[in-house]
Amino acid sequence: MVDLPVWPAPAKLNLMLRIVGRRSDGYHLLQTVFQFLDICDYLTFFPTDDGQISRRNALAGVPEDADLVVRAARLLQQKRATRKGVEISLDKRLPMGGGLGGGSSDAATTLVALNQLWGLGLSVDQLAGMGLALGADVPVFVRGFAAWAEGVGEKLQPIDIPEPWYLILVPDCQVSTGEVFGDPELTRDSERITIRDFLAGTAVNDCLDVVCRRYPPVAEAVRWLNEHARARLTGTGACVFAMFDRQSDAIEVQRQLAAGVASFVAQGRNRSPLLEVAQR
Repeated sequence: MVDLPVWPAPAKLNLMLRIVGRRSDGYHLLQTVFQFLDICDYLTFFPTDDGQISRRNALAGVPEDADLVVRAARLLQQKRATRKGVEISLDKRLPMGGGLGGGSSDAATTLVALNQLWGLGLSVDQLAGMGLALGADVPVFVRGFAAWAEGVGEKLQPIDIPEPWYLILVPDCQVSTGEVFGDPELTRDSERITIRDFLAGTAVNDCLDVVCRRYPPVAEAVRWLNEHARARLTGTGACVFAMFDRQSDAIEVQRQLAAGVASFVAQGRNRSPLLEVAQR
């Protein structure tokens, strides 16, 4: 039996998030910075010739037709009019609703992997364009480089930034991005900044106040982490993180957490581990 490659789908952090306007269709205009983490979901693909697309294991609370992995595979199949099929196994390790981009990353890995396994020959630009139809975060995962992002998150410019260690707290709640972006008190008119401003330390997340008000577990995580380091929110949350120069420093703070508080330590990555598999 042939051993099939396991394809990583890494987490991401939004190192800052500014909402600078709103389009006529209601989508918010953003400025943000994406960086990957060395913690991933893992997918295995079992190609078939019957045209059927299915998943081998269920994802709790997510019907198969709504699963971004299945939707990505079907979109690719439809766009290229291929009769290829696939069974997909997902080893889900990233928390859902945490702002780590797990679903978008899984979708991106599916596009990249099946483009190879089905022999479709699509370019990275084509795959990123298709990914945008699945979610604004999908293109950055397809491209695989840490990025400064604008628009709705799809206008990407690679950025070279430090790769520190992060302590990430996982509050016991799932944040609804739709609720946060629909909140009447959300800031929607932040001034635009430059990459230089960000590198100098401007790293506000405009969603923080709304998320903390709506989700007390997030507010408590921010309060606790601020006692030890500068706490930040990734995306619309729920995960809260702080940056450390050394892994040992992050672990030392993690040890002070109360029992039962979910957390993990991971290192930032400017190059996605997905690229290492895709370019073998």
